[in-house]
Amino acid sequence: MSTKDFIEKDFYKVLGVPKDATEAEIKKAYRKLAREFHPDANKGNAKAEERFKEISEANDVLGDPKKRKEYDEARALFGNGGFRPGPGGAGGGNFNFDLGDLFGGGAQGGQGGAGGFGGGIGDVFGGLFNRGGTGTTRTQPRRGQDIDTEVSLSFTEAIEGATVPLRMSSQSPCKACAGTGDKNGTPRVCPTCVGTGQVARGSGGGFSLTDPCPDCKGRGLIAEHPCMECKGSGRAKSSRTMQVRIPAGVSDGQRIRLRGKGAPGERGGPAGDLYVTVHVDAHPVFGRKEDNLTVTVPVTFTEAALGGEVRVPTLGGPPVTLKLPPGTPNGRTMRARGKGAVRKDGTRGDLLVTVEVSVPKDVTGKARDALEAYREATAGEDPRAELFQAAKGA
Repeated sequence: MSTKDFIEKDFYKVLGVPKDATEAEIKKAYRKLAREFHPDANKGNAKAEERFKEISEANDVLGDPKKRKEYDEARALFGNGGFRPGPGGAGGGNFNFDLGDLFGGGAQGGQGGAGGFGGGIGDVFGGLFNRGGTGTTRTQPRRGQDIDTEVSLSFTEAIEGATVPLRMSSQSPCKACAGTGDKNGTPRVCPTCVGTGQVARGSGGGFSLTDPCPDCKGRGLIAEHPCMECKGSGRAKSSRTMQVRIPAGVSDGQRIRLRGKGAPGERGGPAGDLYVTVHVDAHPVFGRKEDNLTVTVPVTFTEAALGGEVRVPTLGGPPVTLKLPPGTPNGRTMRARGKGAVRKDGTRGDLLVTVEVSVPKDVTGKARDALEAYREATAGEDPRAELFQAAKGA
């Protein structure tokens, strides 16, 4: 805010107190208005936020005896806001011209002009504004912190999606001080950063960088009477339970970002984000390979040798029937399309079915006789002949 704006703004009117109000009356008025218009109590209300900034500016000046004295003298000098610079003066808020120029010949100019006032107007208000007439006193909204948490899902929940309750701990406005950090609810604007929460530092080459203010830790406010609960930070640890929708098709170890579900912001700032790391329990039957599900299905020797139809289970749906061609080898993988995990585009992967030939432990009766007859009928065949031939020629 420029020097001109400070001169023209009636801080007494902003706080609703008379010009002869005592320090106690000013403090009481500020405390009442600060509680009423604090951004944490008026989320999303831009007018309340702007009103809170005006109240903080007024208290920063009137609550300091030295600044109040300089402010009163300045307004008395310029007719309580009647000051209007001419074309040659401070069009952009820069008032570094002589008072002699301001009052013209009627003030005799120079050292004797304006009742003996000499030098630049910046010298008159240097102690009050401490920013060369170009600073801003503004408490900026602050974004809430991001939160990291974890959730365990069953295999089926990960594939189909699920809504799960998450109990989270985060920093939120302290209830004891209504987020002000001051036990009386009357923090003052930080004089170091003038309420911006940031300070500039030179980096050479004519450039400057900004860092969080070391005195107010980036809040823009300082509590003269720190709240016992939050130690003056305005933030306190709180727990809450939230119902969170985990999308279908998540995989083990995946990290999901939920925008705006993190810790609440300060002074009307947006909430942070919630990051959820998913852990998926193993399934006794099904496995997963990217967007495809996997399953191993045992078949009999005769099914593998002669072929046939095999019923295969699916996850959460009815079984499917696959046609097994004659002479199917052990370990062959077949595909049931559209029976896998949900993809990002809403389609599904496939179910990969691996055949495992089941060999009985005990063979008796007619089954044994049949196998003995089969062995005799194939006695001249050696399935390992090609193996040995290849090994010998290598």
